[in-house]
Formats: sequence, structure tokens, C-alpha cells
Amino acid sequence: MSTAPIYADENWNLPSRGMVAMISLLIGESAIFTIFVVAYIFYIGHSVTGPTPAILQVPILNTICLLSSSITIILAERAIEHGQMRRFAFFWAFTMALGIKFLVGTGLEWRDLIYNHGLTISTNLFGTTFYSLVGLHATHVVIGLIMLSIVLIFTLTGHVKQQHAERIKVLALYWHFVDAVWVVVFTVVYIVGR
Repeated sequence: MSTAPIYADENWNLPSRGMVAMISLLIGESAIFTIFVVAYIFYIGHSVTGPTPAILQVPILNTICLLSSSITIILAERAIEHGQMRRFAFFWAFTMALGIKFLVGTGLEWRDLIYNHGLTISTNLFGTTFYSLVGLHATHVVIGLIMLSIVLIFTLTGHVKQQHAERIKVLALYWHFVDAVWVVVFTVVYIVGR
């Protein structure tokens, strides 16, 4: 008579420590973003002076670039799983280029808001919550790009191999998180909040 539970699956493996750590990090980051999103929503319409959310232009191209980067990083993940290192490097670099384009677009948007509309972080509640929320997201994009850059450098110097595919998946999960958070930020700031 067997003592193993009936529901046990012999093919099931524990997730990697890296994946568990990344998921734990992302749960904490989700809580931080939730606080910033709730603050933004709470303070919509509370600014009595200065520019309002109506001045915002919807960053469609930036959004397309950032969301497309989730597709390119998936293609990079598939490439490394199959040992296609050149293909991996190409899609990894393409992901970075899309992320950089997003950041440049965000910088140009902020420049326009500051110099043409007079909206700074200290102008009013809208400025404070807008720059805090969008800036928090932009900071996460920068952190992601730094990590992606390190991997690309190691890839180009021949130190990243097919056996590192699991670690690449862990880092890609962070990038998917950044993209998913942008969907929420975009919806709250540029659609609901206007």
C-alpha cells in the first residue's frame, strides 16, 4: 500500500529560487504601485490652481513601443531556450531599444509639460501625483534597462549560454511586470484621469 498522496504529481518541480525571489519582489512592488495609483485617483480634480489633466497628450507611440517590448523579450526567451544566441542577442537588444524609446518619449512629454504648460511636481496636486506615479514607473524602466544592458554585455562577450535560460526568464518576468504596470498607469492617468 502506497503512503504517497493520490494528488501527488511526480513530474512537478519546485520553482527556482530566482523565480520565487522575483515573484516576491514583484508582489511588494505591486503594493507600492497600488498606493501611488490610489493616491492619483483620490486627488483627481482636487487641484484648485494650475494645469489640470486635460493638458496631457495620450502617449500612444510610447505605449506601443513599451508593450511591443514584451513581445520581443518573449522572442529572446524562446531563442535562448533553443540555443540561438545571436537571435537572443538581437531580440534582447531590440527590447532595450523599445524601452529606451519609451523613456525618451517620457522625457519629451515631461519637457513639454514643464516648459509649455508650467506643470512641475510642486505646481499643484495633479503635478505631484502625476510626476510621482509616472516617475515611479519610469524609474522601474531604467532599472530594467540597466539589468538588460548587463545581460547584453555578458551575451556579447560569450558569457550567457543556453543553460542560463531560466535566469533570463526571471529577468524577463520583471520586464513583463513593468509593461503590465504601464497598462494600469496609462489607463488611470491618460484615459480615466482626463
